[in-house]
Amino acid sequence: MAETTPTAAVARWADLLRTHIHAHAPQMTREPEGILAHPYTVPSSPGSPFYAAALWDWDSWAIGIALGQVERDAADAGRFRHYERGSILNFLDHADEDGVIPVLLRADGPFLHREPGRAGGFGENMHKPVLAQHAAMLVQRDSDAEWLRPHLSALTRFVQRYLDSHIHPETGLAYWQSDFAIGVDNDPSVFFRPDRSTAAIFLNCLLYRELLALGEILEHLDELDESLRWRGRAHDLADAVREHSWDERDGTFYSVDIGLRALGSDDWLHRGAPRRWSSVLLRVDSWSSFLPLWAGIATQEQAERMVERHRDERTFSAAHGVRTLSRLEKAYDLRATHNPSNWLGPIWGISNYLVFRGLSSYGYEEDARLLAEKTIRLFGRDLEKTGSLHEYYHPDNGEPIVTHGFQNWNFLVLNMIAYVEGRPVAEEF
Repeated sequence: MAETTPTAAVARWADLLRTHIHAHAPQMTREPEGILAHPYTVPSSPGSPFYAAALWDWDSWAIGIALGQVERDAADAGRFRHYERGSILNFLDHADEDGVIPVLLRADGPFLHREPGRAGGFGENMHKPVLAQHAAMLVQRDSDAEWLRPHLSALTRFVQRYLDSHIHPETGLAYWQSDFAIGVDNDPSVFFRPDRSTAAIFLNCLLYRELLALGEILEHLDELDESLRWRGRAHDLADAVREHSWDERDGTFYSVDIGLRALGSDDWLHRGAPRRWSSVLLRVDSWSSFLPLWAGIATQEQAERMVERHRDERTFSAAHGVRTLSRLEKAYDLRATHNPSNWLGPIWGISNYLVFRGLSSYGYEEDARLLAEKTIRLFGRDLEKTGSLHEYYHPDNGEPIVTHGFQNWNFLVLNMIAYVEGRPVAEEF
């Protein structure tokens, strides 16, 4: 918890943002419609040009974290419970027998590229591994897991599908099926690369927390042996990340190239000098490299080196937060794009938040406070000037780049405000 008093300007912007978020958060809720049998959340208000009508995967999880803070601020526990539980149940309603869940759902149908005949019945990415995390957060918030019991099989199949179809045998790391719907849309370590060739640090950190979250839910449901089994898989994955994704030379975590030719090749060249390495580091300096701090995978010594990288103004540290790609990367580019959105350097609310949480969890409270205040200042100025928030921003001058009216995970600034003000903070699992 931060112990310093925010400046007058930060306090003023915090008040402005708090009023705005409390007024607009209910506008992200929707009632059952079409194939969506339960109430749910969406990233934007009705009438917004984008994101106003669909239930998205990791967006709904992040929205849930922010809604928890709205409830806490207003002393109104459970106000959004039905919408958050409903978001999870809508996804679980559309889980296939093989565990595949769509990336997003619309009232008129799911959205997922499927290619029958491939292993597991699909060739594209599915719902990111945050569904159990969202559920575990609500279980911890309400001290109630019984609402999940009838759906436990579907949730377990979903997490198991990641282990069955997304784990590289040689390294134990999780990989994306393709560069479609990877969350960090145009991350150069995945975007335009061959299918199933990138064990992304982003994906592995999410999956680690997902495995722990399923273990947490099972413990609440008195399935203790199963709980321990899933937590054990989580620790196996963390070991693999520390072994294969950490770069001692650079002092950071990277995504990993697993797109190597198979071992056992019988041609003369590869038989004459067989490889004894299982992967190659993809030294692309992305904000995702900080996620092992958020996930709790990094050792304290690794965290110390990562924090030094976070503070470096040549690379990540900007006036308004964390650049999503190092300024020294060849691919650094601040131009506006939309679906795929641009993560090649602009400031995003979700990346600022997750890095902030990682800094705080490892005891770097001053760094966390400064990042929180940068985010409050960025969003407060935007709201004051334009009457709205935007999807992402220029890291140096704070100007919005695209999508007027964007809400979604930008509302996590409310949790950062509580932290800066020394009040109780609603946190993710």
